[in-house]
Order: sequence, then structure tokens, then C-alpha cells
Amino acid sequence: MQPCSILAGCGGYLPERIVSNDELARTVDTSDEWIRERTGIRQRHFAAHHETTAFMGTAAARAALADAGATVDDVDAIILATSTPDQAFPATALRVQAALGVKRGFGFDLSAACAGFIYGLSVADGLIKARQATGVLVIGSEVYSRILNWQDRGTCVLFGDGAGAVFLRAAASDGEVDRRGILSTHIHAQGTLGDILYVDGAVGQPDHPGHLVMNGREVFRHAVTRLAEAVDEAMAANGLTHADIDWLVPHQANRRIIDAMGRKLSLPPERVVVTVDRHANTSAASVPLALAEARQDGRIRDGQLVLLEALGGGLTWGSALVRM
Repeated sequence: MQPCSILAGCGGYLPERIVSNDELARTVDTSDEWIRERTGIRQRHFAAHHETTAFMGTAAARAALADAGATVDDVDAIILATSTPDQAFPATALRVQAALGVKRGFGFDLSAACAGFIYGLSVADGLIKARQATGVLVIGSEVYSRILNWQDRGTCVLFGDGAGAVFLRAAASDGEVDRRGILSTHIHAQGTLGDILYVDGAVGQPDHPGHLVMNGREVFRHAVTRLAEAVDEAMAANGLTHADIDWLVPHQANRRIIDAMGRKLSLPPERVVVTVDRHANTSAASVPLALAEARQDGRIRDGQLVLLEALGGGLTWGSALVRM
């Protein structure tokens, strides 16, 4: 019998420093009203020098393990999704492995921009189903504050730093639709659209040459269409309808995109997890951070059906359907 992937624990980490729109407006040609009206963002967290991608990813991973009642001895794989690795190599996942004290298994970084966590879930689920791993940490960790162009008010106000993680545990599957765990994942990419959202250099360290470049209008136009397709794909693959979804946990890029996805699914706002107002866009960390928050405050409960979706530079996009 093929094993399934149970989402056993969630965790997150946000840097200590909180930066409001008003604080940004002191150095950037913008205003709180301009940012809120277009994005829904009112604040974000920026990492201190010591709060690296590995540091934050390690903290989120520890929280996910604690939530799962697991220890480092239960971990045999670490997948870390990031666009801002600490180094070209070794992989940031291996820095996390060392910091946690995991002494076996393997780890690697995954680059799929804001869709990285969904990609990571898909890879981890495949490893578990192939019996190559029984306990997998999937982490999204980003320090976007270090790749922003502070002269470009259209992008620098949109992003924040942070990390989120989940611990997946292998379990026997009975093959039923209402079983717990990851029911399906669906990932896609279109490289011909790579120039509408990209970084123009190397990234990761406080002193770096790369900056994020984005055609916001084009990204918005593709986001709603592609995400809706990925959502419908997940529903069809599992013989479910929008009415079966208990919670939508979307990528936290823009409140307008989030609201549009909620309407497409006919979900009331109270069943859509929103953190973009407080976290801004934390790229690969945004979905696991939002999931961890809603899980820990009691909104998302065992047995509920949760739809995760994200779109990022590449373009990359995808969805995952999980029974908690």
C-alpha cells in the first residue's frame, strides 16, 4: 500500500523589526493610503543582519517539529524553497540541517520564487510516496528586503521577510477521498513569461548586486487566470467542487488577487486566510506562514479541507489540496 503524506505540524518565524507604511514613506516616495489602496498592506517585517534565510528557516522548522510532536530524529529530508539563499552552496537547507542537529538523510534548496513552497510540497509528497523519506521538513524562507530596489516604489513597498515550515510524516493510506494528508499537488511553469518578474543578479547576502524587477500589471493579469486554473485542476483531480473547500490559504501577494480568488471559489471572506496586511509578500514563506497562523489560532482544524495556491516569477504556479 502506497504511503500518504500527513501534514503533521506547522511553524513560522517573523523578524523582530516591524516596518509600517508610514515609516517607509519617510524614505520612499509613497504613502500609507497609496499602499493600502493598491495592495492591502499596512506593515511588513524586515530581517536584522543575523536573521538570515537559514536562521529564520531553522526557527520555523523547530516550531513545525514542536507542533507535530516530532524531534530531529524524525527528519530524514529537508526541502527549503527560497529565492534568497545564504550562499550559492552549500544549500541553505543543509545549513538548517546542521543548525537543527539532524544527523541523517538529505536536503536541498528549491527555486520557484513565490510558488516555491507549493513546489516543495509536491516534491516532498513524491519522496514519501516513493518511500525515499518518511519525515520531511518543507520550508519557505526569504529575505526579500535585501533584493529590493528602494528607488522603485512600485515594488519595494510590496515585500517582507519571514519563514514558514511544515513537517510531513508518512502514514498508511486507505485510498479514500476523505483521508488525511496531501490529496494532490499541481505545479506548472511558463518560462516565456520570465521577464515580467525576475531578479537582475545574485542574491542572498546583505551586500549584493541583484534587485527585484516586476511588471505588476502583467503579473496581476496572469495571476488570477493561472491560479484559477490550478484550483480547478485540484478539484477535478479529486472529484470535488468549490463547495467542499473549508479554507483557502493563498499566496499573500496582493489583497486584490486574494479577494478575486475567494470570489471565484464562492468562499466568504471569513474562510480565506489573509496575512498580507501584516506580513506583505514574503514569497515562498507566505503560504506556510499563513497556514501556521490559521492552524495555531484554531481556525483550521483537523479533518478540514484546505486549498493552497501560489504564483511566482518564472512564471511558476501551483496548488495543493490538503486534508488536515
